[in-house]
Amino acid sequence: MTHDAQTHQIYQRAGFGQAVPRGQNPAVLVVDFSCGFTDPACSLGSDLTAEVEATRRLLDAARAKGFLAVFTTIGFEPGLTDGALWIKKAPSLAELQLGGRWVEIDPRLGRREGEPVILKKGASAFFGTNLASILIAQGVDTVILCGATTSGCIRATAIDLLQYGFPTLVPRECVGDRAPGPHEANLFDINQKYADVVSVDEAIAYIESLPARTAAMTR
Repeated sequence: MTHDAQTHQIYQRAGFGQAVPRGQNPAVLVVDFSCGFTDPACSLGSDLTAEVEATRRLLDAARAKGFLAVFTTIGFEPGLTDGALWIKKAPSLAELQLGGRWVEIDPRLGRREGEPVILKKGASAFFGTNLASILIAQGVDTVILCGATTSGCIRATAIDLLQYGFPTLVPRECVGDRAPGPHEANLFDINQKYADVVSVDEAIAYIESLPARTAAMTR
């Protein structure tokens, strides 16, 4: 989706779209790249192969420098009472039951032992979770946000990252959605109000420009 000159002018007049600062200790936050979202066999899923592969590149660059990687997944108990109103609004979420394959992190991301997986029951990675505590305890000063879906959990998480005071980069190639319209519209709005939408190459170059984080610093 392209945005016309009038739209850009309106946002520019409002003073949106300024760049966020970038720190020395970033973390990669991968939101809901579970099999239920990256495998089209699930009714919630779509083919996010390119996005998963781009995210793996980013993760490997961060791992090489010793930076934190955190994953989230959505999962509900078989009775679904922990899904509350969200299950009623979006019944297909009922497929994400704990213990099933759809809740597992996509293995193509190569999650390593010690990289936390946060179980969430809502859109934002912060809602009802200890994500903020993890990031603060590790001294994280910038978050690189990847995952799905751009119009849902990525947007909700980007808003909360701003509200919690974490400057955020969103690599365009590392986020995906079911349809291009919502994807592009939300990337535009995220870039204007909440985070910097960048290329994956720019995000990797930023990581590689930083000094490596030693094991002692992460404890």
